[in-house]
Amino acid sequence: MDETMLEWATQVAEKELCDVLPRRWAHSQGVAARAAVLSPALAGNAELLIAGAVLHDVGYAPRLAETGFHPLDGARFLRDEHGADERLVRLVANHSFALLEAEERGLMEVLVREFPLLHEGLLVDALVYCDMTTTPDGERTTAAERVAEIVSRYGVDSLVGRFIRRAEPDIRAAVGRVEAALVAQPR
Repeated sequence: MDETMLEWATQVAEKELCDVLPRRWAHSQGVAARAAVLSPALAGNAELLIAGAVLHDVGYAPRLAETGFHPLDGARFLRDEHGADERLVRLVANHSFALLEAEERGLMEVLVREFPLLHEGLLVDALVYCDMTTTPDGERTTAAERVAEIVSRYGVDSLVGRFIRRAEPDIRAAVGRVEAALVAQPR
């Protein structure tokens, strides 16, 4: 394969999302742009972060939605159809505290068995930061505004509403850790 992981990831995400879910594609592009800004703080994991950012919501593509749980569906697609890098697949599967939503859906054991959590704190936090500070249209926002937008879109008592409210303290903590890492970067 002559292309980079990032080139490949962008092509895959665009193919799956651009025409059928243009707003989701805009969000994914915005998340990837945020990830590119974090590149200096991620050193050797910059390309992996940006690839994970552009692919994190690929599981929303209607043709891929087998379980209806986009992190799991996206990770399975990347693993099974593309033989993607294991760390990339696990990053997509577990993005933005997906384990908590998997628990709400009764899919936690499946997610953990197929795609164990990555124990790479800054990398995992960085994808949370990028996802949770980007609007559905790909614009910058705060984590608090993003959580409020998700609750508003899905409803307080919906499965997603319950999950995101449970995850909010963890989301804010991850965003805080990334912001602290950015401040600590040499200029």
